[in-house]
Order: sequence, then structure tokens, then C-alpha cells
Amino acid sequence: MLRYLTAGESHGCALVGILEGLPAGLEISEDYINDQLRRRQQGYGRSTRQQIEADRGQILSGIRFGKTLGSPVALLIENKDWQNWKQIMEPEGAPSGEEVSVPRPGHADLSGAIKYGHSDIRNVLERSSARETAMRVALCTLARRLLAELEILVASHVVSIGEAEAQTSVTEVNTLNELADRSPVRCIDPETEKAMLEQIDRAGQQGDSLGGVFEVIVSGLPVGLGSYVHWDRKLDGLLAQALTSIQAIKAVEFGLGFKAAKIPGSAVHDQIYCGQQGYYRETNNAGGIEGGMTNGQPIVIRAAMKPIPTLTTPLRSVDTKTKQPASAHKERSDICAVPAASVVAEAVVAFTVANALLEKFGGDNIAELKQRVSQWRRTSS
Repeated sequence: MLRYLTAGESHGCALVGILEGLPAGLEISEDYINDQLRRRQQGYGRSTRQQIEADRGQILSGIRFGKTLGSPVALLIENKDWQNWKQIMEPEGAPSGEEVSVPRPGHADLSGAIKYGHSDIRNVLERSSARETAMRVALCTLARRLLAELEILVASHVVSIGEAEAQTSVTEVNTLNELADRSPVRCIDPETEKAMLEQIDRAGQQGDSLGGVFEVIVSGLPVGLGSYVHWDRKLDGLLAQALTSIQAIKAVEFGLGFKAAKIPGSAVHDQIYCGQQGYYRETNNAGGIEGGMTNGQPIVIRAAMKPIPTLTTPLRSVDTKTKQPASAHKERSDICAVPAASVVAEAVVAFTVANALLEKFGGDNIAELKQRVSQWRRTSS
């Protein structure tokens, strides 16, 4: 079973992470990890922070001569902006700089300060920042590499930003990321892309922010990952938890999602057929999961991201020291991070699927795992 842990603050010295449970013999390189980190930093509407941090993951342990050892993998990503924040974020010494005392509506600021008893809200905002997802992407990229070895692909694209919504449906997962990554908003519909860019520009001029919806697709999956037996092993439940753990994600749906609540069952459920290729369905309204398990079709998940809480035209708040009205604290922030969030979502989905795959098939080395998955595919159709 896979599990990971991240540590580090947004403007601290570095982000660090450990991933445990990868089988031995899996080929991995820093270039492979850094390609995904680069994708996370792209997107129209990002802050100047992305120009400072050319994120690079450094392998510290668990990989030798390009292959996993079966032991925990440790990674490090340096924060280049640390030099500009060193006096404020020093691990030792006396506090310096002005304390943050005005929480942002929609952020972890106030609840976190109350929970941990912090008078300086910076102690909350540094860790609750989406900067943490850089290490999550790095670690989960190792799980993506495991899936790729088994010909399981994970891709995403942005469906909407603000009121601009694409109507394009995806049929070919193999080239989806290549197409989406060509767009500054990761939208594969050129006309909608233009509308999205206009929406972001307008929000920026107004000192506002924008959210949106993205779609993640996983293809090449064997039948039976997950469980209908135990509530905490249902794959759709695990995927929903993984996605809502990403900062600012507020809703998740599979397949038809909310639309399925508005139409009859005869138009919702995917009818089953059998042919030379075995069992198959001509539709995928379930989004590849039935009863908490994969059914052999691509997993299709959409997630909604709320607008980022940090606004250049701040909302009303209260100073926690004086209890008087005040304008919310401002930090350097994105106008829109939906394209980046879609890449983070790919990563956490890959991790969750890889974990379900190892739960079902096991294997201490990659050759053993591949043999078991191949045999299952031959006998389960």
C-alpha cells in the first residue's frame, strides 16, 4: 500500500516529502518528476511567484541508478523565494516582521488560528497555501509512473472558468494532455479558450479572482479496483476525498454526476453487452465506477474549484487583535489557478488509483506486479 507525507511552508526553506510502498525496479528520473512540476506551474492568471520558483525535485533516497529500491522515496523541492523571506520565516531566533492579524474570508486563516492558538495568522497561511501541492505533485508522479508501466493513462483538461464553458467531449485520452498543455488555460476548445482568457483579464482588472471546473480521465484500468464490501475502500469515495483535499476544491462528480439526478434511470445506466472482446458498454454515464469499483471503462471525474480567497481588492474582515472591522490581509496570489489545479488533480488521482491497484494485486517488484495485472486482464473479460 502507498502512503505519503509532505512538510514545508510556502515561504520556508524547502518542501520535503516521503512516499512509501512503491515496488522495486520501477524506472524513474528527476526529469520525469520535473516535467510534471513544470506543468503545475503553467496557466494564465498565475502570480509572479511562478516566475521565481522553477520547481525542481531532488531525489534523496529510495532510488538507485534510476530504479526504485522498494524502500521509501524521499524528495526535496527548494523554495528559491526563501532568501527574500528568511528573516520572517527563520526556524530559530526572535520573531521579526509585522504579525498578520486580519483573516481572509474563504481561507483557513481564522479557523486555523483559533484551532492552534496562533496570534500570528502567518503560522496558518504558510502551510495551508497551495504551494504544498508542488510536493504532492512530485510524490504522486511516482505513482503516475507506476500506472504508465501498466499502460494506465491519466489526463485532464479545463471545462470552465467563470462563465466560459466548453462543450467539447473527450474521446481520445492518449493525446489529451498534449492538446490541453498547448493552451494557456488547458482548454481544448479554442473558442472557449478565448472567452476564458477574457474572463481572467476582467477579473484581474477588477481586483477579483475566478474559479472553474476541470475534468480528469483515467484509461486502461482493469476491472475490480476498489470494493463494494467496505465503505472506506470504495474507489469513488477515495477519489472524491483525494480531490477535495486539494485547496479550494468544493465539489466532485463522476460521469453524468448531478445531471443523473434529473433524468430517468433508463437514460442513466450503461447497458451491458458481450462480444469477442468480452463484456462492454456503449456509454459511460457511470464514469467508469459502479458499486465503488472500476468497471473497465475510463474513469471520468469533474471537480469544481472556488475562486481563490486572496483578492487585490480585499473583502471585509475583522482584526483578531482589536476585534475591529478591517480589510482582509493580502498576499501575492493568482487570479485563477484552475489550469494548475487540474494538473494537481491528475497527480492525486494517479496516487489513489495506484494505491487501489496495489491493494488488489500486490507485488514487491514491478515484474511481479505486471505479471499479476496481465493475468487478471486475460481472465476477467
